Amino acid sequence: MKTLVLDDEELKLLLAAVRAYLDDFGHEEADVLRSVKQLLAKLQAEASQQPA
Repeated sequence: MKTLVLDDEELKLLLAAVRAYLDDFGHEEADVLRSVKQLLAKLQAEASQQPA
């Protein structure tokens, strides 16, 4: 397991990048699509725990 420390702005940028990747992805490889969705869910959960 790896740990990546991000500040709030970096987390927002990473979330936007993963969402853009998901939107632009060809959706032909279900395993990659599933992995990206799982990563996005983890990032969103972390973002929701950050103080506003």
